[in-house]
Amino acid sequence: MQVFKFGGASVKSSENIKNVVSIIEKYKNSELLVVVSAIGKTTDKLAKITDSYVKKTSDAFALLEDLKNEHFQVLNELFEDKSNPIFDDIANTFVEIEWILEEEPQDDYDYLFDQIVSIGELLSTKIIAGYGQYRSLPIKWVDARDYILTDNTHREANVDWVKTEEKIRKELPSVLDEHIIVTQGYIGSTSENFTTTLGREGSDYSAAIFAASLNAENITIWKDVPGVLNADPKWFDQTELIPELSYTDAIELTYYGATVIHPKTIKPLQNKKITLNVRSFLNPDAPGTQIKTTNQTLPVPSFIFKVNQVFINIQPRDFSFIVEDNLSSIFNAFHKNRIKINMMHNSAISFSVSVDDTGENVWTLLEQLEKRYKVSVATGLELITIRYYNQETIDRVLVNKEIIRELKDSYTCQMLVKNKDE
Repeated sequence: MQVFKFGGASVKSSENIKNVVSIIEKYKNSELLVVVSAIGKTTDKLAKITDSYVKKTSDAFALLEDLKNEHFQVLNELFEDKSNPIFDDIANTFVEIEWILEEEPQDDYDYLFDQIVSIGELLSTKIIAGYGQYRSLPIKWVDARDYILTDNTHREANVDWVKTEEKIRKELPSVLDEHIIVTQGYIGSTSENFTTTLGREGSDYSAAIFAASLNAENITIWKDVPGVLNADPKWFDQTELIPELSYTDAIELTYYGATVIHPKTIKPLQNKKITLNVRSFLNPDAPGTQIKTTNQTLPVPSFIFKVNQVFINIQPRDFSFIVEDNLSSIFNAFHKNRIKINMMHNSAISFSVSVDDTGENVWTLLEQLEKRYKVSVATGLELITIRYYNQETIDRVLVNKEIIRELKDSYTCQMLVKNKDE
């Protein structure tokens, strides 16, 4: 039994969708569950619609109409027969958003976000399933919200693994005996049947949940890159494919910010010793990267770049120490504002971190911290992480850069830097 996951880039157009279905078709005689993200930039567009709705600006319906037109353009290119029931199904799915927008916004923002943004995955999977059935594939559309059960933490829901595994194991194997399952990434539901989301890029995590619950032989994440590379091609002209990775190295790379795999994805697979393949939907016959139990270390140094970093230095205003007296309240403030720490360092009297500049919530955090601490801030910085570094690799990335803060251990070097001309 296998699990496939296709991201937004792989289904961003009718041609891409045809390509995805052709990949699925090669495995039509296998037990296969397929997890699909929203089409292209649909999630971002639905987030803008949510913002417009909550802020009561006038363009929510206009933005929704544009998004609807994009999806119907894809449908028109895929289906010659305009009487195909998929057209009504997609129209009715958009109506779910229209019903929300017609009411005054009263609920919590995060709750509304999940109810609106989750529609993207419902749309994409219905289109994929409908087109696969049109091509005579034995595909069954399944609502992931019936199986991935979560708490009420909207936008970053925690999975109830016991109930989720029980439901998946009880109901889906019999379906897989006769059908290829197409379902959604990123979404789940509460015990009250309210839709939740698992955090941005959570579709990889969804695929891992299904794979672990079904004891899959392997899982394949289909990307627009040949596999896991030692650096992001947008930062390096020359990158190298890493053919094999240990779970440990994969977890470390995702922890430090590598975007090819979602950070939560690896652990459930490691627990079940399920091999994770990262392959290219543009070249589906290429082997890609295998992530599995292995003693193989990274064959080349790996580079991770995070721009738009905010450096925050925190010191007590009184005579207390950071470690003994203050770390708990500081971490609690970061948690409440949903801010992930990318790099941190502490001494007896100070605590400093680097975080993504995510906008308003960072400045809300700073206001809260300044009530109790002396806080200094620097913005517009870049965080460079090198896994299996040496001096040559450090020198390579520090051209015209000035180090603000540097942390090293045996395998990993992190440097927070700014341009020398700033």
